[in-house]
Amino acid sequence: ANLTWPHAENRPFTRAPMTTTYTRAEVAKHASADDNWIIIDDTVYDVSKFARFHPGGRAFIDGVAGQDATKQFYSFHRQDVLRSMAAKYAIGTIADPPTGKKAVVKLAPGELSTVPYAEPSAFQGVPSPYYDDSHRRFRRDLRAFFDTEVMPDAVANDARGVHPSKELWRKLGMRGVLACRVQSGPWLKDVVENCGVQLPGGITPEQFDPFHELIAHEESSGRLGVPGYADGMGAGLVIGLPPVLQFGEPTLARRVGREVLTGEKQICLAISGPEAGSDVANVACVAKLSSCRTHYLVSGVKKWITNGVFSDYFVTAVVTKPGRKPELSLMLIERGEGVDTKPIKTSYSPAAGTAYVTFENARVPTGNVLGKIGEGFKLIMHNFNHERWYIVAGANRASRLVVEECLKWATQREVFGARLIDQPVIRNKLARLASQVEGVQAWLEAVTFAMKHTTHEEQAVKLAGPIALLKHFCTRVANDVSDEACQIFGGRAITQTGMGQVVERFQRSAKFAAILGGSEEVMADLGVRQAMRAMPNAKL
Repeated sequence: ANLTWPHAENRPFTRAPMTTTYTRAEVAKHASADDNWIIIDDTVYDVSKFARFHPGGRAFIDGVAGQDATKQFYSFHRQDVLRSMAAKYAIGTIADPPTGKKAVVKLAPGELSTVPYAEPSAFQGVPSPYYDDSHRRFRRDLRAFFDTEVMPDAVANDARGVHPSKELWRKLGMRGVLACRVQSGPWLKDVVENCGVQLPGGITPEQFDPFHELIAHEESSGRLGVPGYADGMGAGLVIGLPPVLQFGEPTLARRVGREVLTGEKQICLAISGPEAGSDVANVACVAKLSSCRTHYLVSGVKKWITNGVFSDYFVTAVVTKPGRKPELSLMLIERGEGVDTKPIKTSYSPAAGTAYVTFENARVPTGNVLGKIGEGFKLIMHNFNHERWYIVAGANRASRLVVEECLKWATQREVFGARLIDQPVIRNKLARLASQVEGVQAWLEAVTFAMKHTTHEEQAVKLAGPIALLKHFCTRVANDVSDEACQIFGGRAITQTGMGQVVERFQRSAKFAAILGGSEEVMADLGVRQAMRAMPNAKL
């Protein structure tokens, strides 16, 4: 099985540079089943011993003995095969390698793609009022980190359901990746000055703005092409830690913030329960104040909790006063006696750690109440704007990756004597997908600019509706991208390995963004209802 990189041109070469060069005439002399050399791109491979192990049968290998097999190779394999399995058979380079547009593009770690629409336009040479050199350094540094530290094992871990390791969590923490995925605040400066955290691209806490955070979400989730494993690297942190930092008692916020942002401990948001789902006001998890008034005893269940399987902290919505209009509060519950988590099988990888969480008289100190008792609904709504914005950032970057995959495939796949890209119907599909993804990006960047220049209170009034509609638009686009990409890739789009593996993982996970953080129907309704609040008595 090909459990390697999803778009491995970004993976660094691990073998030493080869000094031996061969002419094509020399390669042609090795053209038998027992003595078989082939050329792929600029490299010569001796596949004499490999032929009998070839998963597709040795006939394919023997059929190109002594020849340039570049075209045949890319008809069946992703470039990452050359970086992994094939590397051991490389014996030298060709004396007259392909040049110009005939040379296959291979990117170094941290290097951005030059495929049209593969990156936001501001990172493909188009002027933008939103980004400066700090943002470009920031993206390149993050890209290099994920290319070298995460991607070599990411696809295999995603396929096997392996959670990100403690070692990786610490690297994510000390390299500033985790700190850059929560909203700007004093906690950023605290972990830089007191915990040894270094921010990507050499930026300072004072330079950090919502556009750096936007880039961090794009690079940490959607671009990786491994939805479950990517969510396993901090989706719970992004939505679970902000309430602690913003509304927790200072000593609690500082302690937990440092532990989580350095990667020492993990956190998740536990709002939804099987009884309520998106109906946040009707959760059934109950917290009872002890007779000594020093702690609460929490009992109830939560479901679909991302990162819950391996989290140390649970930011939990609880009922503190039952009744027709129950009083809702938000508490930080630490893993311990009375807290149990079980994995839930979903349509994407178990690496995300999606959990069913059970609280049975879990003891929670009164100092772990976030905000004030009874303010739970308000705090949850406050957190939703940022959560939905983050979901859009990751989901649209995932859609963009699929558009890049489609463009690559359409230009290399030949069928009925022509490339896919030469078919008007394929160009029409690509045009629609690229324009939709760019439309979401433009609105996302406009909202991000507004977030940069407004307070949280102003955002609740002015941006709650637009962010809800943006999320609805984004997930509808993702649905279109998934559908059309499957048609472009055909059977490969429903095959978990090989050429269409990124599309296959995307079509299994695209609906997550349409449900989590508020379903599409709820988002559409909220957006219009918010607009009606500002609707004047205007007539036609």
